[in-house]
Amino acid sequence: MKSWKLVAVSAAGALALTACAASDRDSDGGATDDASGGRDTFIFAASSDPAGLDPAFANDGESFRIARQIFEGLVGTEPGTADPAPLLAESWDVSEDGLEYTFHLKEDVKFQDGTDFDGEAVCFNFDRWNNFTGVLQSESLSYYWQKVNGGFATSDVETLNGTGKYESCEAPDAATAVVTLKSPLPELISALSLPSFSMQSPTALQEYEADNVTGSTDAPVLPEYANAHPTGTGPYVFESWSPGEEVVLVANEDYWGDTGQIKRIVFPIISDATARRQALQAGDIDGYDLVGPADVQALQDEGFQIVNREPFNILYLAMNQANPDLADLKVRQAIAYAINKEALVAQTLPEGTEVATNFVPPSVSGWNADVETYDYDPEKAKSLLAEAGKTNLTIDFNYPTNVSRPYMPTPEQVFTAIKADLEAVGITVNAVPDPWNPEYLDKMQGTTEHGIHLLGWTGDYNDTYNFIGVFFGGPSNEWGFDNPEIFQAINDARYVADLDEQKAAYEAANAQLLEFLPGVPLAHPVPSLAFKADVHDYPASPVQDEVYNVITLGD
Repeated sequence: MKSWKLVAVSAAGALALTACAASDRDSDGGATDDASGGRDTFIFAASSDPAGLDPAFANDGESFRIARQIFEGLVGTEPGTADPAPLLAESWDVSEDGLEYTFHLKEDVKFQDGTDFDGEAVCFNFDRWNNFTGVLQSESLSYYWQKVNGGFATSDVETLNGTGKYESCEAPDAATAVVTLKSPLPELISALSLPSFSMQSPTALQEYEADNVTGSTDAPVLPEYANAHPTGTGPYVFESWSPGEEVVLVANEDYWGDTGQIKRIVFPIISDATARRQALQAGDIDGYDLVGPADVQALQDEGFQIVNREPFNILYLAMNQANPDLADLKVRQAIAYAINKEALVAQTLPEGTEVATNFVPPSVSGWNADVETYDYDPEKAKSLLAEAGKTNLTIDFNYPTNVSRPYMPTPEQVFTAIKADLEAVGITVNAVPDPWNPEYLDKMQGTTEHGIHLLGWTGDYNDTYNFIGVFFGGPSNEWGFDNPEIFQAINDARYVADLDEQKAAYEAANAQLLEFLPGVPLAHPVPSLAFKADVHDYPASPVQDEVYNVITLGD
């Protein structure tokens, strides 16, 4: 789910990639000085290449990290939260029926190619997304428009449910854009904070034929725009991309906001987690993401900074009901009661991690404090197994290897702890490890050949549907059940226009889910980043809305 691409290389090989940033560093390992004598280059290790530089065709974290520096959307987020906030739109009005959104735009803003940002540019972007055809409608490209809007002007993909909710966009004047929907979509404002819905220069999109994607839905070939000419309104401009080596951005000197100290950003590609840590220790980079829990204290002891994001994620144990044993509610309840979540968090997850009771984090509207929590009770687990006639239950336990995710930094450790809990109540566990990409995800989401398994999700924006709708909005191979009542409750809640009523509807849906118990919500782990001691004001965000013009470097 929303996986970052990982490339298997040796630690030594990955460390060699840091040499590509040598031109940006002096002989002492410090970044290039600016005119005032301070450092002005920030070097942040990426775990993989971006999938592309056109955010409309992106859905992975490394592409989004770069896109947030180059592009901006109508809506951003409040610093340090997942809550929506004005960005290129200074404000907006929503009609009482929830169908018309009037965006009041920031004036005197230009795209990086000199094109005016105005109401017509906004409408150009909305119409572009809605008019994607052919290969552009594949989930690997226009994932978020299709998930949020529900379709396109015309549907070329059999799995789509016809056209979406978007009706039209008009620009009554340069400072206004009016978006009209066919039916309410209360999550729209939050969803517009996604990089996929960034504003892009109409001039550049047309000049470099941004929609001229060739190849197949399984192997699309992106055009020149998405490889070399991304053009937004953000504080940084694309300079170069050497696949497998680095991406380089430079300051947008005509940026409408604060340009800040950082004039150059280098993203060296270092796919191995150990190699990223060693690159920081060697002084070759200023920081990196996805720090392993076991590395946190050691790095702090060496004088490096650890910065934590607020958890906006969920780690869960899914129970595939295509397996007849797991289709029995008493068996699922027994598994839930058998797991000591408090001990699991203390032993295997970063400090500050919260035990989960819902499939959404507590900061999301619709989280319900009154759901069934299945607190640790091994005797009750044994009793339920006996009632189900499953005292000799043997079950496959799938878990990923060779991966560290924000919601699951050490999968093998989590597996080991839960395996011990299950065996303590008499369940025989058959371990089924698989490499993360692509074997594990393909098996969990594309087949029914799995039992209980570990997976999770980092939220894209602050909306309940972005969690439980993704998981339980309809039948799927991952969960293996068909419960029209739950599907209907979740999808009905998604489109309730009154936010208070929607909150209550989602709370009720969450209660239904935990009674039905398709899986066990385990924890909301804290993702950590590591930096040199002289990196200040890193804008840690639960949804990774982190733009580097606010960072300062120096003692």
